[in-house]
Amino acid sequence: MKIEAVEEGNSLRLNIEGKIDTLTSREFQDTVLNSFRKYSNVIVNMEEVSYVSSAGLRAFLIGQKTAASKGGSFSILNVDQGVMDVFKATGFDKVLDIQ
Repeated sequence: MKIEAVEEGNSLRLNIEGKIDTLTSREFQDTVLNSFRKYSNVIVNMEEVSYVSSAGLRAFLIGQKTAASKGGSFSILNVDQGVMDVFKATGFDKVLDIQ
């Protein structure tokens, strides 16, 4: 997995490439949490993400809860249909701000 961080005003966009799975979810989670230390809004661009495991889902949930606790936002963009199917099957499409 590769993560590119791009500052956009008071927001940070994380461009993710690869899979968010057991091996990479901790890095993703740490990046999201560290992003909220400086930015109130974090945007995750998933255009190049083809797979999210249950460990990855946990990282998304932690990101959403962190945003809510800080009065910020956690948005997800450009979700692959296969990943969207996982979000829908688990109910995460109702919890996350997916655009």
